[in-house]
Amino acid sequence: MNIDGESLTLDALAAFESERPRPVLAPAARARMSASCAAVARAVSEGRVAYGITTGFGAFARKRISADQVIALQYNLVRSHACGIGAPLAAPLVRRLILLKANSLAVGASGIRPEIVDALLALVANDVLPRIPERGSVGASGDLAPLAHLALALIGEGEADHRGEVLEGAAVMRAAGLEPVELQAKEGLALLNGTQLSTALAIEGWLRARRLLGVSLLAGAFCVEALAGSYAPFDARIHAARRLRGQQAVAAGMRSLLTGSPIHDSHAGCDRVQDPYALRCMPQVFGAVHDTLAHAGSVLELEANGVSDNPLVFGDEVLSGGNFHAEPLAFVSDFMAIALTELGNISERRSDLLTRQVNPRLELFLTMEPGLESGFMLAQVSAAALASENKTLAHPASVDTIPTSAGQEDHVSMAPWAGLKLLRISENLAHIVAIELLASAVAIDRMRPLATTAPLEALHARIREHIEPHEHDRRLDRDIAAMAALVLDGGFDNLLPDTPIVW
Repeated sequence: MNIDGESLTLDALAAFESERPRPVLAPAARARMSASCAAVARAVSEGRVAYGITTGFGAFARKRISADQVIALQYNLVRSHACGIGAPLAAPLVRRLILLKANSLAVGASGIRPEIVDALLALVANDVLPRIPERGSVGASGDLAPLAHLALALIGEGEADHRGEVLEGAAVMRAAGLEPVELQAKEGLALLNGTQLSTALAIEGWLRARRLLGVSLLAGAFCVEALAGSYAPFDARIHAARRLRGQQAVAAGMRSLLTGSPIHDSHAGCDRVQDPYALRCMPQVFGAVHDTLAHAGSVLELEANGVSDNPLVFGDEVLSGGNFHAEPLAFVSDFMAIALTELGNISERRSDLLTRQVNPRLELFLTMEPGLESGFMLAQVSAAALASENKTLAHPASVDTIPTSAGQEDHVSMAPWAGLKLLRISENLAHIVAIELLASAVAIDRMRPLATTAPLEALHARIREHIEPHEHDRRLDRDIAAMAALVLDGGFDNLLPDTPIVW
Protein backbone atom coordinates (compact mmCIF):
# COMPACT_ATOMS: atom_id res chain seq x y z
CA MET A 1 0.00 0.00 0.00
CA ASN A 2 1.63 3.21 -1.19
CA ILE A 3 1.29 6.17 1.18
CA ASP A 4 1.86 9.17 -1.07
CA GLY A 5 -0.47 11.89 0.24
CA GLU A 6 -2.63 11.99 -2.87
CA SER A 7 -4.14 8.66 -3.90
CA LEU A 8 -5.70 7.11 -0.79
CA THR A 9 -9.28 6.01 -1.52
CA LEU A 10 -12.15 5.12 0.76
CA ASP A 11 -12.36 1.70 -0.88
CA ALA A 12 -8.65 1.11 -0.15
CA LEU A 13 -9.21 2.01 3.49
CA ALA A 14 -12.16 -0.36 3.64
CA ALA A 15 -10.19 -3.18 1.99
CA PHE A 16 -7.21 -2.66 4.30
CA GLU A 17 -8.94 -4.44 7.18
CA SER A 18 -9.37 -7.67 5.25
CA GLU A 19 -6.31 -7.58 2.99
CA ARG A 20 -3.74 -5.91 5.27
CA PRO A 21 -1.19 -4.81 2.65
CA ARG A 22 2.04 -3.47 4.08
CA PRO A 23 1.90 0.34 4.00
CA VAL A 24 5.05 2.04 2.70
CA LEU A 25 5.91 5.73 2.31
CA ALA A 26 6.29 6.62 -1.37
CA PRO A 27 9.72 7.95 -2.48
CA ALA A 28 8.25 11.20 -3.83
CA ALA A 29 6.50 11.81 -0.54
CA ARG A 30 9.72 11.13 1.34
CA ALA A 31 11.49 13.80 -0.72
CA ARG A 32 8.72 16.36 -0.12
CA MET A 33 8.77 15.70 3.60
CA SER A 34 12.53 16.09 3.83
CA ALA A 35 12.34 19.44 2.04
CA SER A 36 9.65 20.81 4.37
CA CYS A 37 11.55 19.55 7.40
CA ALA A 38 14.65 21.42 6.22
CA ALA A 39 12.55 24.58 5.89
CA VAL A 40 11.48 24.27 9.53
CA ALA A 41 15.10 23.83 10.60
CA ARG A 42 16.01 27.03 8.74
CA ALA A 43 13.19 28.93 10.43
CA VAL A 44 14.54 27.88 13.83
CA SER A 45 18.16 28.65 13.00
CA GLU A 46 17.24 32.09 11.64
CA GLY A 47 15.13 32.91 14.68
CA ARG A 48 11.98 33.56 12.68
CA VAL A 49 8.61 33.76 14.43
CA ALA A 50 6.61 30.68 13.43
CA TYR A 51 3.57 29.45 15.34
CA GLY A 52 4.18 26.27 17.32
CA ILE A 53 7.82 26.18 16.24
CA THR A 54 9.27 29.24 17.93
CA THR A 55 6.11 30.28 19.82
CA GLY A 56 3.79 28.72 22.36
CA PHE A 57 0.42 27.22 21.49
CA GLY A 58 -3.16 28.52 21.54
CA ALA A 59 -3.42 31.47 23.89
CA PHE A 60 0.40 31.34 24.27
CA ALA A 61 0.91 32.05 20.55
CA ARG A 62 2.60 35.39 21.37
CA LYS A 63 5.10 33.78 23.74
CA ARG A 64 8.49 33.42 22.00
CA ILE A 65 10.42 30.19 22.48
CA SER A 66 14.21 30.22 22.31
CA ALA A 67 16.09 27.91 19.98
CA ASP A 68 17.33 25.80 22.86
CA GLN A 69 13.73 25.13 23.99
CA VAL A 70 12.04 24.16 20.72
CA ILE A 71 12.48 20.44 21.39
CA ALA A 72 11.16 20.67 24.96
CA LEU A 73 8.20 22.61 23.56
CA GLN A 74 7.19 19.64 21.43
CA TYR A 75 7.47 17.10 24.25
CA ASN A 76 5.53 19.36 26.61
CA LEU A 77 2.80 19.70 24.00
CA VAL A 78 2.39 15.94 23.62
CA ARG A 79 2.40 15.26 27.35
CA SER A 80 0.09 18.09 28.37
CA HIS A 81 -2.44 17.41 25.62
CA ALA A 82 -2.84 13.70 26.44
CA CYS A 83 -6.22 14.27 28.08
CA GLY A 84 -8.31 11.75 26.20
CA ILE A 85 -11.33 10.25 27.93
CA GLY A 86 -13.39 7.12 27.53
CA ALA A 87 -12.99 3.73 25.94
CA PRO A 88 -10.11 3.12 23.55
CA LEU A 89 -10.93 3.27 19.87
CA ALA A 90 -11.62 -0.09 18.24
CA ALA A 91 -8.64 -1.63 16.46
CA PRO A 92 -9.91 -0.98 12.90
CA LEU A 93 -10.41 2.69 13.73
CA VAL A 94 -6.90 2.96 15.20
CA ARG A 95 -5.37 1.47 12.05
CA ARG A 96 -7.42 3.80 9.89
CA LEU A 97 -6.51 6.84 11.98
CA ILE A 98 -2.80 6.06 11.70
CA LEU A 99 -3.01 5.56 7.94
CA LEU A 100 -4.85 8.86 7.59
CA LYS A 101 -2.28 10.68 9.72
CA ALA A 102 0.59 9.15 7.75
CA ASN A 103 -1.03 10.06 4.43
CA SER A 104 -1.63 13.64 5.52
CA LEU A 105 1.97 14.06 6.63
CA ALA A 106 3.12 12.48 3.34
CA VAL A 107 1.80 15.49 1.44
CA GLY A 108 4.97 17.24 2.62
CA ALA A 109 3.53 20.47 4.01
CA SER A 110 3.86 19.67 7.72
CA GLY A 111 7.58 20.11 8.36
CA ILE A 112 8.05 16.65 9.84
CA ARG A 113 10.67 14.03 9.02
CA PRO A 114 9.75 11.01 6.89
CA GLU A 115 11.12 8.83 9.68
CA ILE A 116 8.07 9.75 11.73
CA VAL A 117 5.76 8.39 9.04
CA ASP A 118 7.96 5.28 8.84
CA ALA A 119 7.39 4.82 12.57
CA LEU A 120 3.62 5.25 12.21
CA LEU A 121 3.49 2.72 9.41
CA ALA A 122 5.63 0.28 11.39
CA LEU A 123 2.98 0.34 14.12
CA VAL A 124 0.32 -0.60 11.60
CA ALA A 125 2.46 -3.20 9.83
CA ASN A 126 3.23 -4.95 13.12
CA ASP A 127 -0.29 -4.50 14.51
CA VAL A 128 0.94 -2.50 17.47
CA LEU A 129 -2.08 -0.33 18.12
CA PRO A 130 -1.74 2.65 20.46
CA ARG A 131 -4.52 3.08 22.97
CA ILE A 132 -6.37 6.18 21.81
CA PRO A 133 -9.38 7.33 23.86
CA GLU A 134 -12.41 8.03 21.70
CA ARG A 135 -13.47 11.22 23.48
CA GLY A 136 -11.94 14.53 24.48
CA SER A 137 -11.76 16.33 21.13
CA VAL A 138 -13.90 19.26 19.99
CA GLY A 139 -12.63 18.99 16.41
CA ALA A 140 -10.50 22.18 16.41
CA SER A 141 -7.54 22.65 16.61
CA GLY A 142 -7.83 19.23 15.14
CA ASP A 143 -8.31 16.18 17.36
CA LEU A 144 -5.66 17.22 19.85
CA ALA A 145 -6.26 15.02 22.88
CA PRO A 146 -6.78 11.69 21.07
CA LEU A 147 -3.85 12.30 18.73
CA ALA A 148 -1.65 13.16 21.71
CA HIS A 149 -2.08 9.56 22.85
CA LEU A 150 -0.84 8.38 19.45
CA ALA A 151 2.18 10.68 19.79
CA LEU A 152 2.81 9.41 23.34
CA ALA A 153 3.18 5.89 21.95
CA LEU A 154 5.72 7.11 19.40
CA ILE A 155 7.92 8.80 22.01
CA GLY A 156 7.89 5.83 24.36
CA GLU A 157 5.45 7.18 26.94
CA GLY A 158 2.13 5.69 25.83
CA GLU A 159 0.31 2.39 25.75
CA ALA A 160 -0.59 -0.01 22.94
CA ASP A 161 -2.33 -3.31 22.35
CA HIS A 162 -0.31 -6.05 20.68
CA ARG A 163 -1.19 -9.74 20.36
CA GLY A 164 -3.50 -9.65 23.35
CA GLU A 165 -1.10 -7.78 25.61
CA VAL A 166 -0.99 -4.17 26.75
CA LEU A 167 2.44 -2.65 26.15
CA GLU A 168 3.72 0.48 27.85
CA GLY A 169 6.56 2.92 27.36
CA ALA A 170 9.47 2.02 25.09
CA ALA A 171 8.08 -1.50 24.63
CA VAL A 172 5.47 -0.08 22.27
CA MET A 173 7.91 1.00 19.57
CA ARG A 174 10.20 -1.96 20.17
CA ALA A 175 7.30 -4.29 19.35
CA ALA A 176 7.19 -2.49 16.00
CA GLY A 177 10.93 -3.04 15.52
CA LEU A 178 12.03 0.51 16.39
CA GLU A 179 13.24 2.62 19.27
CA PRO A 180 11.05 5.48 20.54
CA VAL A 181 11.03 8.56 18.34
CA GLU A 182 13.04 11.63 19.39
CA LEU A 183 11.00 14.65 18.38
CA GLN A 184 12.42 17.64 16.56
CA ALA A 185 10.99 21.11 15.94
CA LYS A 186 7.28 21.15 15.03
CA GLU A 187 6.94 17.37 15.05
CA GLY A 188 4.76 17.10 18.14
CA LEU A 189 2.48 19.77 16.75
CA ALA A 190 2.26 18.08 13.35
CA LEU A 191 1.26 14.82 15.02
CA LEU A 192 -1.43 16.37 17.23
CA ASN A 193 -2.85 19.00 14.95
CA GLY A 194 -5.10 17.23 12.46
CA THR A 195 -8.59 15.87 11.86
CA GLN A 196 -7.70 12.19 11.67
CA LEU A 197 -10.03 11.01 14.47
CA SER A 198 -12.93 12.96 13.01
CA THR A 199 -12.12 11.60 9.54
CA ALA A 200 -11.72 8.00 10.70
CA LEU A 201 -15.09 8.09 12.46
CA ALA A 202 -16.84 9.73 9.51
CA ILE A 203 -15.35 7.22 7.06
CA GLU A 204 -16.48 4.33 9.24
CA GLY A 205 -19.94 5.87 9.33
CA TRP A 206 -19.90 6.28 5.55
CA LEU A 207 -18.85 2.69 4.95
CA ARG A 208 -21.60 1.44 7.24
CA ALA A 209 -24.13 3.82 5.70
CA ARG A 210 -23.29 2.63 2.19
CA ARG A 211 -23.93 -0.96 3.24
CA LEU A 212 -27.07 -0.07 5.17
CA LEU A 213 -28.54 1.75 2.18
CA GLY A 214 -28.00 -1.36 0.07
CA VAL A 215 -29.62 -3.65 2.64
CA SER A 216 -32.47 -1.16 3.07
CA LEU A 217 -33.12 -1.43 -0.66
CA LEU A 218 -33.28 -5.22 -0.37
CA ALA A 219 -35.51 -5.00 2.69
CA GLY A 220 -37.80 -2.47 1.07
CA ALA A 221 -38.33 -4.55 -2.06
CA PHE A 222 -38.83 -7.65 0.11
CA CYS A 223 -41.48 -5.78 2.06
CA VAL A 224 -43.30 -4.74 -1.13
CA GLU A 225 -43.77 -8.43 -1.89
CA ALA A 226 -44.60 -9.31 1.73
CA LEU A 227 -47.35 -6.67 1.72
CA ALA A 228 -48.56 -7.53 -1.78
CA GLY A 229 -47.62 -4.02 -2.85
CA SER A 230 -47.58 -2.35 -6.23
CA TYR A 231 -44.62 -2.11 -8.58
CA ALA A 232 -46.00 1.00 -10.26
CA PRO A 233 -44.26 3.56 -7.99
CA PHE A 234 -40.89 2.35 -9.31
CA ASP A 235 -41.67 3.01 -12.98
CA ALA A 236 -38.68 4.73 -14.59
CA ARG A 237 -40.84 7.48 -16.10
CA ILE A 238 -41.91 8.77 -12.71
CA HIS A 239 -38.33 9.21 -11.53
CA ALA A 240 -36.95 10.56 -14.79
CA ALA A 241 -39.53 13.34 -14.50
CA ARG A 242 -37.91 14.55 -11.28
CA ARG A 243 -34.33 14.27 -12.64
CA LEU A 244 -32.68 13.42 -9.31
CA ARG A 245 -29.85 10.93 -9.86
CA GLY A 246 -30.11 9.07 -6.57
CA GLN A 247 -33.86 8.66 -6.85
CA GLN A 248 -33.52 7.25 -10.36
CA ALA A 249 -30.74 4.87 -9.28
CA VAL A 250 -32.78 3.54 -6.36
CA ALA A 251 -35.87 3.07 -8.53
CA ALA A 252 -33.73 1.13 -11.00
CA GLY A 253 -32.52 -1.03 -8.13
CA MET A 254 -36.09 -1.68 -7.06
CA ARG A 255 -37.06 -2.70 -10.58
CA SER A 256 -34.15 -5.15 -10.72
CA LEU A 257 -35.47 -6.82 -7.56
CA LEU A 258 -39.19 -6.64 -8.33
CA THR A 259 -39.13 -8.56 -11.61
CA GLY A 260 -42.53 -10.21 -11.40
CA SER A 261 -43.66 -13.11 -9.24
CA PRO A 262 -46.59 -15.39 -8.39
CA ILE A 263 -47.17 -13.22 -5.32
CA HIS A 264 -47.42 -10.13 -7.52
CA ASP A 265 -49.69 -11.86 -10.01
CA SER A 266 -51.99 -13.04 -7.22
CA HIS A 267 -53.19 -9.52 -6.40
CA ALA A 268 -53.34 -8.12 -9.94
CA GLY A 269 -57.04 -7.32 -9.60
CA CYS A 270 -57.08 -5.97 -6.06
CA ASP A 271 -58.80 -2.68 -5.22
CA ARG A 272 -55.85 -1.05 -3.47
CA VAL A 273 -55.17 2.07 -5.53
CA GLN A 274 -52.07 3.33 -3.70
CA ASP A 275 -49.70 1.92 -1.12
CA PRO A 276 -48.71 3.87 2.02
CA TYR A 277 -45.80 6.26 1.67
CA ALA A 278 -43.37 3.90 3.44
CA LEU A 279 -43.65 1.65 0.38
CA ARG A 280 -44.51 4.09 -2.39
CA CYS A 281 -41.92 6.76 -1.57
CA MET A 282 -38.86 4.57 -1.06
CA PRO A 283 -37.09 5.88 -4.20
CA GLN A 284 -37.58 9.46 -3.03
CA VAL A 285 -36.34 8.79 0.52
CA PHE A 286 -33.61 6.30 -0.36
CA GLY A 287 -32.56 8.51 -3.27
CA ALA A 288 -32.03 11.43 -0.91
CA VAL A 289 -29.92 9.16 1.29
CA HIS A 290 -27.95 8.05 -1.77
CA ASP A 291 -27.16 11.61 -2.79
CA THR A 292 -26.19 12.53 0.77
CA LEU A 293 -23.74 9.63 0.86
CA ALA A 294 -22.35 10.52 -2.55
CA HIS A 295 -21.62 14.04 -1.33
CA ALA A 296 -20.16 12.80 1.95
CA GLY A 297 -17.92 10.31 0.16
CA SER A 298 -16.47 13.00 -2.09
CA VAL A 299 -15.67 15.21 0.90
CA LEU A 300 -14.13 12.37 2.87
CA GLU A 301 -11.88 11.20 0.05
CA LEU A 302 -10.53 14.71 -0.40
CA GLU A 303 -9.95 15.01 3.35
CA ALA A 304 -8.15 11.66 3.41
CA ASN A 305 -5.58 13.13 1.01
CA GLY A 306 -5.45 16.63 2.45
CA VAL A 307 -3.40 18.41 5.08
CA SER A 308 -5.19 19.39 8.26
CA ASP A 309 -2.47 20.54 10.63
CA ASN A 310 -1.05 24.00 11.28
CA PRO A 311 1.15 25.84 10.46
CA LEU A 312 1.97 24.62 6.96
CA VAL A 313 5.25 24.83 5.09
CA PHE A 314 5.38 26.11 1.50
CA GLY A 315 8.93 26.46 0.24
CA ASP A 316 10.62 28.60 2.88
CA GLU A 317 7.38 30.11 4.12
CA VAL A 318 5.65 28.87 7.26
CA LEU A 319 2.02 29.96 7.11
CA SER A 320 -0.51 29.81 9.91
CA GLY A 321 -4.10 29.03 8.93
CA GLY A 322 -7.00 26.87 10.06
CA ASN A 323 -7.05 23.58 8.15
CA PHE A 324 -7.38 21.81 11.50
CA HIS A 325 -10.99 22.97 11.75
CA ALA A 326 -13.11 19.86 11.18
CA GLU A 327 -16.34 21.63 10.19
CA PRO A 328 -16.54 19.85 6.80
CA LEU A 329 -16.36 16.51 8.64
CA ALA A 330 -18.88 17.58 11.27
CA PHE A 331 -21.29 18.58 8.53
CA VAL A 332 -21.06 15.35 6.55
CA SER A 333 -21.28 13.23 9.72
CA ASP A 334 -24.40 15.14 10.69
CA PHE A 335 -25.83 14.83 7.19
CA MET A 336 -25.26 11.08 7.24
CA ALA A 337 -26.76 10.79 10.73
CA ILE A 338 -29.93 12.46 9.49
CA ALA A 339 -29.99 10.24 6.39
CA LEU A 340 -29.60 7.01 8.36
CA THR A 341 -32.20 8.13 10.87
CA GLU A 342 -34.64 8.52 7.99
CA LEU A 343 -33.82 5.02 6.73
CA GLY A 344 -34.70 3.79 10.20
CA ASN A 345 -37.89 5.82 10.38
CA ILE A 346 -39.24 4.47 7.11
CA SER A 347 -38.12 0.90 7.87
CA GLU A 348 -39.94 0.95 11.21
CA ARG A 349 -43.09 2.13 9.41
CA ARG A 350 -42.86 -0.83 7.04
CA SER A 351 -42.45 -3.20 10.00
CA ASP A 352 -45.60 -1.68 11.44
CA LEU A 353 -47.44 -2.28 8.16
CA LEU A 354 -46.34 -5.91 8.25
CA THR A 355 -47.91 -6.40 11.68
CA ARG A 356 -51.39 -4.93 11.02
CA GLN A 357 -52.92 -6.86 8.17
CA VAL A 358 -52.29 -4.43 5.32
CA ASN A 359 -51.88 -7.68 3.41
CA PRO A 360 -55.15 -9.56 4.13
CA ARG A 361 -53.37 -12.89 3.79
CA LEU A 362 -51.46 -12.17 7.02
CA GLU A 363 -52.75 -12.36 10.57
CA LEU A 364 -52.40 -9.44 12.98
CA PHE A 365 -48.78 -9.22 14.28
CA LEU A 366 -47.87 -12.13 11.99
CA THR A 367 -49.28 -14.61 14.50
CA MET A 368 -50.34 -18.17 13.76
CA GLU A 369 -52.95 -18.14 16.55
CA PRO A 370 -54.12 -14.57 17.12
CA GLY A 371 -54.80 -13.77 20.75
CA LEU A 372 -52.97 -16.78 22.09
CA GLU A 373 -49.78 -15.50 20.46
CA SER A 374 -48.26 -12.01 20.19
CA GLY A 375 -46.03 -12.68 17.17
CA PHE A 376 -44.04 -9.59 16.11
CA MET A 377 -45.93 -7.16 18.36
CA LEU A 378 -42.91 -6.35 20.52
CA ALA A 379 -40.38 -6.59 17.69
CA GLN A 380 -42.10 -3.57 16.16
CA VAL A 381 -41.99 -1.84 19.55
CA SER A 382 -38.23 -2.41 19.70
CA ALA A 383 -37.86 -0.96 16.21
CA ALA A 384 -39.88 2.07 17.31
CA ALA A 385 -37.66 2.53 20.38
CA LEU A 386 -34.49 2.53 18.28
CA ALA A 387 -36.00 4.83 15.67
CA SER A 388 -36.89 7.29 18.43
CA GLU A 389 -33.39 7.08 19.91
CA ASN A 390 -31.93 7.85 16.51
CA LYS A 391 -34.08 10.97 16.19
CA THR A 392 -32.44 12.38 19.32
CA LEU A 393 -28.97 11.30 18.24
CA ALA A 394 -29.50 12.94 14.83
CA HIS A 395 -29.53 16.41 16.39
CA PRO A 396 -26.57 18.06 14.63
CA ALA A 397 -23.37 18.24 16.63
CA SER A 398 -22.02 20.84 14.23
CA VAL A 399 -24.40 23.55 15.43
CA ASP A 400 -22.70 23.48 18.84
CA THR A 401 -19.48 25.25 19.75
CA ILE A 402 -17.71 26.03 23.02
CA PRO A 403 -14.70 28.39 23.03
CA THR A 404 -11.44 26.87 24.29
CA SER A 405 -7.86 27.96 25.02
CA ALA A 406 -8.82 31.22 26.73
CA GLY A 407 -10.92 32.23 23.74
CA GLN A 408 -8.15 31.91 21.17
CA GLU A 409 -9.87 28.85 19.74
CA ASP A 410 -13.27 30.50 19.86
CA HIS A 411 -15.23 28.38 17.37
CA VAL A 412 -14.99 24.60 17.17
CA SER A 413 -16.66 21.90 15.08
CA MET A 414 -17.61 19.04 17.46
CA ALA A 415 -16.87 16.68 14.55
CA PRO A 416 -15.74 13.73 16.71
CA TRP A 417 -19.05 13.71 18.57
CA ALA A 418 -20.86 13.90 15.24
CA GLY A 419 -18.91 10.81 14.15
CA LEU A 420 -19.49 8.88 17.35
CA LYS A 421 -23.22 9.57 17.18
CA LEU A 422 -23.26 8.46 13.57
CA LEU A 423 -21.83 5.07 14.53
CA ARG A 424 -24.45 4.60 17.25
CA ILE A 425 -27.19 5.49 14.77
CA SER A 426 -25.79 2.98 12.26
CA GLU A 427 -25.89 0.20 14.87
CA ASN A 428 -29.48 1.05 15.74
CA LEU A 429 -30.42 1.13 12.07
CA ALA A 430 -28.95 -2.33 11.49
CA HIS A 431 -31.30 -3.66 14.18
CA ILE A 432 -34.31 -1.78 12.81
CA VAL A 433 -33.73 -3.18 9.31
CA ALA A 434 -33.08 -6.63 10.82
CA ILE A 435 -36.57 -6.57 12.33
CA GLU A 436 -38.09 -5.64 8.99
CA LEU A 437 -36.21 -8.44 7.21
CA LEU A 438 -37.32 -11.00 9.80
CA ALA A 439 -40.94 -9.87 9.60
CA SER A 440 -40.96 -9.89 5.80
CA ALA A 441 -39.45 -13.37 5.74
CA VAL A 442 -42.28 -14.60 7.98
CA ALA A 443 -44.82 -12.93 5.70
CA ILE A 444 -43.34 -14.66 2.65
CA ASP A 445 -43.46 -17.99 4.51
CA ARG A 446 -47.14 -17.45 5.27
CA MET A 447 -47.94 -16.88 1.60
CA ARG A 448 -46.49 -20.18 0.42
CA PRO A 449 -46.79 -21.88 -1.99
CA LEU A 450 -46.71 -18.51 -3.76
CA ALA A 451 -43.15 -17.41 -4.51
CA THR A 452 -41.58 -13.98 -4.66
CA THR A 453 -39.13 -12.83 -7.36
CA ALA A 454 -35.93 -14.76 -8.01
CA PRO A 455 -33.65 -12.10 -6.41
CA LEU A 456 -35.88 -11.93 -3.34
CA GLU A 457 -36.13 -15.71 -3.06
CA ALA A 458 -32.33 -15.61 -2.78
CA LEU A 459 -32.68 -13.04 0.01
CA HIS A 460 -35.26 -15.22 1.77
CA ALA A 461 -32.95 -18.23 1.50
CA ARG A 462 -30.06 -16.24 2.95
CA ILE A 463 -32.19 -15.26 5.94
CA ARG A 464 -33.30 -18.83 6.47
CA GLU A 465 -29.67 -20.02 6.42
CA HIS A 466 -29.26 -18.14 9.68
CA ILE A 467 -32.73 -17.89 11.21
CA GLU A 468 -35.21 -20.73 11.62
CA PRO A 469 -38.78 -20.19 10.39
CA HIS A 470 -41.03 -18.47 12.91
CA GLU A 471 -44.04 -20.73 13.42
CA HIS A 472 -45.09 -19.93 16.98
CA ASP A 473 -44.08 -17.43 19.67
CA ARG A 474 -40.45 -17.58 20.74
CA ARG A 475 -37.86 -15.10 21.97
CA LEU A 476 -36.75 -12.89 19.11
CA ASP A 477 -33.82 -10.98 20.63
CA ARG A 478 -31.27 -13.51 19.41
CA ASP A 479 -32.78 -13.58 15.93
CA ILE A 480 -32.67 -9.77 15.79
CA ALA A 481 -29.06 -9.66 17.00
CA ALA A 482 -27.95 -12.35 14.53
CA MET A 483 -29.69 -10.59 11.64
CA ALA A 484 -28.25 -7.18 12.59
CA ALA A 485 -24.75 -8.69 12.71
CA LEU A 486 -25.32 -10.20 9.27
CA VAL A 487 -26.37 -6.79 7.98
CA LEU A 488 -23.32 -4.97 9.38
CA ASP A 489 -20.86 -7.71 8.43
CA GLY A 490 -21.81 -7.72 4.76
CA GLY A 491 -23.85 -10.91 4.75
CA PHE A 492 -26.16 -9.52 2.08
CA ASP A 493 -23.62 -7.67 -0.04
CA ASN A 494 -23.58 -10.20 -2.87
CA LEU A 495 -27.36 -9.93 -3.21
CA LEU A 496 -27.35 -6.21 -3.94
CA PRO A 497 -28.66 -5.19 -7.36
CA ASP A 498 -26.19 -4.22 -10.06
CA THR A 499 -27.21 -0.58 -10.35
CA PRO A 500 -25.20 2.68 -10.28
CA ILE A 501 -25.49 3.27 -6.56
CA VAL A 502 -22.76 4.34 -4.12
CA TRP A 503 -21.95 0.80 -2.97
